[in-house]
Amino acid sequence: MATMTYRLDVVSAEKRMFSGLVQKIQVTGSEGELGIYPGHAPLLTSINPGMVRIVKQFGEEEFIYLSGGLLEVHPNVVIVLADTAIRGEDLDEAKALEAKHKAESHINDSHCDVDYAQLSAELAKEIAKLRVIELIKKAM
Repeated sequence: MATMTYRLDVVSAEKRMFSGLVQKIQVTGSEGELGIYPGHAPLLTSINPGMVRIVKQFGEEEFIYLSGGLLEVHPNVVIVLADTAIRGEDLDEAKALEAKHKAESHINDSHCDVDYAQLSAELAKEIAKLRVIELIKKAM
């Protein structure tokens, strides 16, 4: 019996990151972790900083970091419209750690002019990048 699949397109403002047949994806939506399998009900939701874990047509996995965006699910097509998308293997762990520490130190500074919401969002993005890097290391 053939494995059921659907078409997935992951695009950002810069370029198309992925286009092809997949068995399933996992992504962090605004309401939590989502698993999208063939035949999933139509859905439109925002995406939180994190990753999309793609299980391709023949079982191969790919990870893409997403800074946020939208997920649109149709019966045979799923579209991820990302604010920023970076292939997992292209993430720089040292740079992400440095940015994380910088955001943490800015949050801990007790200046009145600190925009905590913006700093918290930056921190969440760097933590998400580090999680994607960790998952890729485990998968190898």
